[in-house]
Amino acid sequence: MEPKQALAHISEDGQRTQTVAEHLDGTARRSASFAAAFGAEQDGYYTGTLHDIGKYSAAFQRRLHGGERVDHSTAGAQVAFRQKQFPAAFAVAGHHGGLPDGGSQADTGQDSTLMGRIKRNNLPPYDAWKEEICPPPTPPLPPAKTGYEMAFYTRMLFSCLVDADYLDTEQFMDGAAPPRGGHATISALLKLLNEHIAPWWQPKTELNARRCEILRACLDTGAQGSRGLYTLTVPTGGGKTIASLAFALTLAAAQGMDRVIYVIPYTSIIDQTAAVFAEILGKENVLAHHSGAAWSADENSTPASYRKALAAENWDVPIVVTTSAQFFESLYGNRPSQCRKLHNIANSVIIFDEAQNLPVPYLRPCVAAIAELVRHFRAAAVLCTATQPALGPLFAEFAPEFPLREICPEPTRLYEQLRRVTLKNAGSLTQQELGEQLAALPQVLCVVNRRKTAQELFAALPQEGSFCLTTLLYPAHRKAALQEIRRRLDVGLPCRVVSTSLIEAGVDVDFPAVYREMAGLDSILQAAGRCNREGKNAAETSLVTVFTLDGQSVPKMIQLNVQTTERVLQHYDDPTNLAAIEEYFTFYRSLKGDIQLDAKNILSDFQNKLMPFATVADKFRIIEESTVTVYIPQGEGKELTDQLRTGWRSRSLFRKLGQYGVPVYPDHLHRLEQAGAVQQLDTDLWVLEDLHCYHDKTGLALDVETGQAWFV
Repeated sequence: MEPKQALAHISEDGQRTQTVAEHLDGTARRSASFAAAFGAEQDGYYTGTLHDIGKYSAAFQRRLHGGERVDHSTAGAQVAFRQKQFPAAFAVAGHHGGLPDGGSQADTGQDSTLMGRIKRNNLPPYDAWKEEICPPPTPPLPPAKTGYEMAFYTRMLFSCLVDADYLDTEQFMDGAAPPRGGHATISALLKLLNEHIAPWWQPKTELNARRCEILRACLDTGAQGSRGLYTLTVPTGGGKTIASLAFALTLAAAQGMDRVIYVIPYTSIIDQTAAVFAEILGKENVLAHHSGAAWSADENSTPASYRKALAAENWDVPIVVTTSAQFFESLYGNRPSQCRKLHNIANSVIIFDEAQNLPVPYLRPCVAAIAELVRHFRAAAVLCTATQPALGPLFAEFAPEFPLREICPEPTRLYEQLRRVTLKNAGSLTQQELGEQLAALPQVLCVVNRRKTAQELFAALPQEGSFCLTTLLYPAHRKAALQEIRRRLDVGLPCRVVSTSLIEAGVDVDFPAVYREMAGLDSILQAAGRCNREGKNAAETSLVTVFTLDGQSVPKMIQLNVQTTERVLQHYDDPTNLAAIEEYFTFYRSLKGDIQLDAKNILSDFQNKLMPFATVADKFRIIEESTVTVYIPQGEGKELTDQLRTGWRSRSLFRKLGQYGVPVYPDHLHRLEQAGAVQQLDTDLWVLEDLHCYHDKTGLALDVETGQAWFV
């Protein structure tokens, strides 16, 4: 019989066509090559071949010419399900709308679950696919897995299919292969790193000698290591950012791995880290990907920026710097746009910087995901921190065959040698007493627990050389402030900074004195890392003063952290040593209780339900959406918010706008709205109208009636 040459796509100009057979073949080949990274090449080919067989229906062919919408993805899912290829069935069913829940036998054809879709018997006939397509070989059934393992595998297979489908469609629509790739190899990047650090091997100070020792340990362990689980326990200021990169590149080169993924808890230090890597390795080889990343592609894009925009979609670049939220919410997500990049995590070295900040309510699911990547997807993972969060028992539970290996020998000795500060407990201070002590010092950092406190303290300081850093300043503004802070510190000008905890995690500043309001021990030690960072002063004179504020309660969200810190301070004269840090995390988790390490019951859902992909994706939110973003029309933000007002909406626009957004809680938003200070453009889309409510020094006003940012 003569093939019917059913069409999958018609070019936008209507001049070119792609047949379904061509699209299925291209997608299957790509999907197979992606899945080969974790030994699933045959499954990838099978899934790619079946994903669009529903396009052989006459109804879909009419759709291409303006006809009604038609379900074309259920067809391939039904074929895969009948052949007991359940991961493929889920992937095919979800390749447009997202991975569905499995559902139950009671579901009907009206339900959106996989079981419901399998029961649909009203699909337009699509049997013509058998006339053009050779049925793909049925892969052998995978060995028995737990529900969680099968779900994880399914999501990775889904990633291969979605990325392959997008790439094949993109190539046809563009009429040529898009300018992807073109990056340096891992070996070439390692050579660039070695050239960069070559001058370091003759250190002139004791601190730099210790940093070189750490760096050498990372290079040696990487060269001799294997895929698995590692810890890198290095005191703050020990050079762990470059040292961990050296380990990752060395291990990746030795083991034939594809990329390095650097996972950071906060967006505030992503750009800083990516800039360091780009300077060493070339900006074309490094991608910073987070909610505020402004990579976009249009007709005016340079080839380099176009490649960056495309790489952000699927992490097809050798060095990725991303956030914990982006990383883990993708691993537990179900949308094609979220999951498209997941297959590129396989065969990668993953560095979890500031690992002590893994989100406690999701700690068990996060550890389970890391363990799964190492056990079954040829990854290596490194927990990199100055305050190791004592995760050994959890990893022993989820990956017993991969014990944690410490990269740096004798971390206890290193902590003693690299001690650069002395902690002092000042007890309770009034806010006035604290302000007077800060004002008496020419250069000082004070970290507090509340934005309101930061603004009030700032108001009492001499205005020359004083700064207030909170999330009430939009990110682009905070970056500019940090540049000026570093400049003043370098040249010895007065520099007094009051900040919330956003300055603690990896922000590269060096103050001669630091004050820290009582908090978790890990937060206190992170703040201490901003004091005497380069070891220019004696440890005995570099004071980190811990205090409580008279009459001010501890914020509810850190009450257990403070309780645990107070216990440790009672038992240890030096709370900066590793034994104290381990006791802190162990006791803190005992107070939280094991159930609170999976507060949303993510793992039990996979045990008790049939592949609850959509349900889990909706529940897994590291950043709870309790705030709404108000965009500030200043600088480039004015042009961007003007585009919003015209009705323009796009992913690239919102990524750029992320640099001009301030998160506000509902009561704060209500006050702004009541004062007529904001305009609502859409659901949860707000723009500041009254610029008197945004202050160059303190950011968005908390008190919109007075217009003063430091009173509530």
